[in-house]
Amino acid sequence: MRVIVDNDFGGDPDGLFQLAHILLSPSVDVRAIIGSHLNAADGFDKSKTQAENAAKKARELIQTMGIKNSIPVIAGSNVAMQNDSTPVKSEAVNFIIKEALRTDTQLPLYVLCGAGLTEIASAVLTNPQIANKITLIWIGGPEYTDLAFPPPNYTVIEYNLNIDIAAVRAIFNRSDIAIWQVPRNAYRQAIISYTQLLLKVKPIGKTGMYLCEQIERVMSITQKFNLNLGEVYILGDSPLVLLTALQSSFEADPSSSDYVIRLSPRISEHGTYEFNNKGRNIRVYTRLDINLMFEDFFAKLELMNK
Repeated sequence: MRVIVDNDFGGDPDGLFQLAHILLSPSVDVRAIIGSHLNAADGFDKSKTQAENAAKKARELIQTMGIKNSIPVIAGSNVAMQNDSTPVKSEAVNFIIKEALRTDTQLPLYVLCGAGLTEIASAVLTNPQIANKITLIWIGGPEYTDLAFPPPNYTVIEYNLNIDIAAVRAIFNRSDIAIWQVPRNAYRQAIISYTQLLLKVKPIGKTGMYLCEQIERVMSITQKFNLNLGEVYILGDSPLVLLTALQSSFEADPSSSDYVIRLSPRISEHGTYEFNNKGRNIRVYTRLDINLMFEDFFAKLELMNK
């Protein structure tokens, strides 16, 4: 399969774990890596060059891993869409369109979004004919109330959706693109213990050390504010690898994990779900095979360093 990885690598380090894992997966042809922006007020990076910083972080990881393949690393837009019908312009948007329109390959194309949807929404708005040539896998969106309860002290507008509400509205309300959604109740299952990181990641070469240090940096920052992350960390972007590289061999599909088919909701201006009886069918993942996902990552990391 072909994939385009789009993530806010300058924010939560879970995106770097996902990127390392997908780059170690031989069944995947990574066509490009897009560094995307955060919410403008995000504490991880309050600069006005969030996308450039994300791309720089992705290059840093690639260099640490010693990968020689010349995979394009592209900075997306540094700002969100102004509304749900006006696309941003960027090299990343142009790349998505060009890759989707290729006629020299039959390999399916997945766009893997672990943060906002600015670039993919802008690409579909710019050239609507690419919508039926892409499967979008998105880590984001709140719980569907009939499927799961939100966590304690939850935010009404889910973190990734809040990065660019207009872009999510463009994708859900205005496009026909195929969506595999991993909402908050599902991506919160991607939980790893710090003990696992110390034993199975940190000692495994430069890459393991680098990745673990990104988590430890967040731990140090939160401790300054008298916050304690406890014994675990949620690597919520890693399901992007589980649902692509780790599909079943025969009758290929992410058969390891459970989903429901439901009508795509309408996304309100406030970033909440509204029932849409004309919505297209989308996949909403409810249970993920976290053991397969993390054990595969540990094994690939170790094999890379032998």
